[in-house]
Amino acid sequence: MKNINIYSIALGLAALLFLIIIGMAITGHIDQAGLFILGFFALLAFGFNGYERMKGLIFTTMIFSGVAAALYYPGYFTNIGDFKFTVLIIPLIQIIMFGMGTTMSLKDFAAVFQSPKGVMIGVSAQLMVMPLIGYFLAQISNFPPEIAAGIVLIGCSPSGVASNVMAFLANANVALSITITSIATLLAPFLTPLMMKLFAGEFIEIDVFAMMWSIVKMIIIPIGAGLLFNKMFGNRVQWLSRALPLISMLAIGLIITIITAAGRDSLLEIGGMLMLLVLAHNVFGYFLGYWYARLLKMSEKDARTIAIEVGMQNGGLASGIANSLGKIATMGLAPAVFGPLMNVTGSILASYWHGNPTDEKPETVMTD
Repeated sequence: MKNINIYSIALGLAALLFLIIIGMAITGHIDQAGLFILGFFALLAFGFNGYERMKGLIFTTMIFSGVAAALYYPGYFTNIGDFKFTVLIIPLIQIIMFGMGTTMSLKDFAAVFQSPKGVMIGVSAQLMVMPLIGYFLAQISNFPPEIAAGIVLIGCSPSGVASNVMAFLANANVALSITITSIATLLAPFLTPLMMKLFAGEFIEIDVFAMMWSIVKMIIIPIGAGLLFNKMFGNRVQWLSRALPLISMLAIGLIITIITAAGRDSLLEIGGMLMLLVLAHNVFGYFLGYWYARLLKMSEKDARTIAIEVGMQNGGLASGIANSLGKIATMGLAPAVFGPLMNVTGSILASYWHGNPTDEKPETVMTD
């Protein structure tokens, strides 16, 4: 009871800070609200920790805290002396991919052959729905070419580990979610550059083979190392298996914060419209992914899984690609905005579906 009171007090203080922030915005002093906003998110995250149903929002809250810190105090997240923090983006992505590899084994891919229908529908939905939506939104955005290309880049990226978490929270088919993410991720080095050439070639110059090699270094090599590590050490380093998800979440948060700081000026100029377009990209991904699966006679549980897989993309990988092209402050903006927003919408959707379970029996394997 005492702990619940502490968490309730934290949420009450967060509400008070929120009212102060609103007041500062109304009176035109929002530029001085940095510390209040950071305090609001910190108290919100602490308060959420006291309620089981709210714990899924803690990571999202901390992401928004990092974004706010980068917007108000960008100097702390751009460089120290001559060292630019953007050089950390690719190593951080490699750490995330290594962590993903350690949770995988070759047996995981047997599901593709045991029940290929769900995987094929999920992967094909990603390859068709999100790139096409991204291209359409980029065309109507009137953004500078490199920023518009970033919207397309999000659409051409695979899903990430966040989609697996949301599938779990939604009581969807987690096995199917993990398999779709794995297959889409392994296909990314080859398909993402080709799709970028097709859909974003009019915005920026795309060197397909250079992008392929860049993604191989960010995905294939670290995942391969993780698979090998899991094969060689397995259960002997269980502490690492427990630590890597936390490390991956911290890495994602740091990547988003660094990108936000690097592109702060452009983000402040077009942030509202970019946020609206990115939100539309995300929500239409859920909607079209779900109905694509239903039209192809997938079960309700599997359709929900595919909706989450399609709507939630790997913003970290997209950021790494933008960084490898030297366009993190422009092309990297859409991925930086997409990451926090998809966690919010994903949490809301997962909570809704969790509270509205299907009549289907619980599954431990994928179904056709």
